[in-house]
Amino acid sequence: MKSYLFFLIFICSVSAVSQSQRDELIRILVAPVSESYQYQVGERADFEVSIFKYGKLVKNAKIKYTIAQEQMEPEISKTEGLISGYGIIEGIALNEPGFVRLTVDFEDNGKTFSNTATAGIDVDQIQTFTKMPEDFDSFWNKAIRDARKIDLNPQMTRLPEQDTDKNLAYHIRFNHGKKAFIYGILMVPKKEGTFPAVLHVPGAGVRPYYGTDKSDDVISLQIGIHGIPVNLYDSAIYENLKQGALYKYYWNRMDDRDAYYYKRVYTACVRAIDFIHTVDKFDGENLAVTGGSQGGALTIVTAALDDRVDAIAAFYPALSDLEGFKNGRAGGWPRIYEKDFDFTPQKVEVTRYYDVVNFARKLKTPGFYAYGYNDNVCPASSITAMLNELKSEKTVEVAYDAAHWMYPEVKQKGKKWLFNYIKVSGY
Repeated sequence: MKSYLFFLIFICSVSAVSQSQRDELIRILVAPVSESYQYQVGERADFEVSIFKYGKLVKNAKIKYTIAQEQMEPEISKTEGLISGYGIIEGIALNEPGFVRLTVDFEDNGKTFSNTATAGIDVDQIQTFTKMPEDFDSFWNKAIRDARKIDLNPQMTRLPEQDTDKNLAYHIRFNHGKKAFIYGILMVPKKEGTFPAVLHVPGAGVRPYYGTDKSDDVISLQIGIHGIPVNLYDSAIYENLKQGALYKYYWNRMDDRDAYYYKRVYTACVRAIDFIHTVDKFDGENLAVTGGSQGGALTIVTAALDDRVDAIAAFYPALSDLEGFKNGRAGGWPRIYEKDFDFTPQKVEVTRYYDVVNFARKLKTPGFYAYGYNDNVCPASSITAMLNELKSEKTVEVAYDAAHWMYPEVKQKGKKWLFNYIKVSGY
């Protein structure tokens, strides 16, 4: 490790800003030395580290750190001192495209503080491990045809407690399978006219929903995927199902491509588009899909399966490049091949029908994409590999230090991009 005093001018300016921010007592600032967060294959990825307490550098700060390929076992693990509170840590070089991650721990009065930084290595060259099944298109075309054999029979029930000055709220349901339903919250503008529409697809979990885009001139449908009402706001049912029948639903029947849990989910998203087309005030033309994590995956899947979708915004999409861990690189959530997961050749084959990479290969819809390099849930390797397969128009926003979350400014940028594309008034 080397310490460079000329960097202190920059660090002290950061310190002055940090003093006015409410945060943890100890602040660990870490970042690649490279201004772009990028290195080339064979080039060592080095990192800057500084430790602050009360807005000032901590002299003789003793840190523990590890350096590894993204979500792999550490290649370097050391304890060292930062005489000035700031230093440069020599990292590692990769012989193939990927990501290098530094994790720093600092202990103060018995409490450990941590932070992480991740550098990209020729990220535009990261390739997916996911293979395309020969009958991928015919499998999904049949799945959608079969889903549409059951009449939608849409029902809308007013939900006045979720109304706003601009929009009326409804709890909706439509048929999806024999004696099964999909539920959601629909927001419809009060004023006369027809409007664009946006479908919000959910992140992983089991929860109620409250509606979204409540102050915009847009029809908004926010769906759940589990076939239970989404307006039981004071009920314990969601937590009970999360810990019971729906526990790790994303692994349910993974050995059978026709019974895997996500088959019903993916086709439900297409049926949600069918539902939107039944809403009287929908303009019939301008339609978008958006979501994050599992919802980011469902966003891409829906647009790939349904060409009525005009634009998408996908945030840190899951279910991408699922075979990564099986091949020595971080794979997408739900991380089905990590460590002790019991995978079989049959499960590998089934996941290829559901891997977002294969939907990205088919996608023609313009999209806005955002993710962070520090994401420990949906690894940057998996998302980048998927994005590198896209041939459709794409706007990519990388918030380098973000993890499994996104800055409000980036979310707003994505919303503005999406709503402008589908001609929402005010955007």
